[in-house]
Amino acid sequence: MKNKTIKINDLQLFYREAGNPENETILLLHGFPSSSHMYRNIIHELSDKYHLIAPDYIGFGLSDMPLVSEFDYTFENITQSISDFIEALNLSSFYLLMQDYGGPIGFRIATAYPNYIKGLIIQNANAYMEGIGEWGMRIGTFKKNNDMKGLLEFKDYLISLEGLKDQYLNEASNPQKIEPISYLTDNAFLNRKNAKEIQTALFSDYGNNFPKYPEWQEYFRNHQPKTLVLWGKNDRYFSQEGAKAYSKDLQNIETHFFEGGHFMLEEYAKELSKLITNFIN
Repeated sequence: MKNKTIKINDLQLFYREAGNPENETILLLHGFPSSSHMYRNIIHELSDKYHLIAPDYIGFGLSDMPLVSEFDYTFENITQSISDFIEALNLSSFYLLMQDYGGPIGFRIATAYPNYIKGLIIQNANAYMEGIGEWGMRIGTFKKNNDMKGLLEFKDYLISLEGLKDQYLNEASNPQKIEPISYLTDNAFLNRKNAKEIQTALFSDYGNNFPKYPEWQEYFRNHQPKTLVLWGKNDRYFSQEGAKAYSKDLQNIETHFFEGGHFMLEEYAKELSKLITNFIN
């Protein structure tokens, strides 16, 4: 695996690249509150068969972190920077692997560039209101009640070390399998200057993804990308109903549930890699 950077709109964007570019390409889009680091195991498992590219979004991981006054941290703008990244690398045919925040970013890309997409690999990322889980509903209640204090306190918990450990360990089938480097790396990134303001801005913008759901569902119906859904059943952000909902609009789809959570890649990298290989082949 090679660690690289590229300048996109005067900002340095970090990405991991592995495998032979002549093989099928998989673009891996990470979730909250992590970075491309979350894909390290699956990149290792798949790099002998595929060409893998995993960027850190602006404001995440090892990419540049401009102030919120210098960069508008919205899902639209993050998507634009990843779209520009795709064009800069001359990617025009790839599979999209999306987890959490990777969903609203990846679905925007797929809708804008349907001819680029060879297939979708969805891991705990929503495009249907049926999939709002326990924590998602809690966030919605804070917003409905205009309880900004409660909302921001909950967000601060989610990006604290205690909250990170809660997400990684308490949703896992076997917490002893979870490498501490996972949540410690996320915690280190989140403790950098300006990181919390960036996460607050994107957290506040998340609601603007919901009105896009009908557009993404129309893309599914019209283009029928072949799709692999991989879902941790214990995810408190996104429930199992979110995984099942994709079958309403997609015909060429297979769905697999695992006894894990939001970060089930930490436990099931080998199992998911086999399913991805079968899916692509």
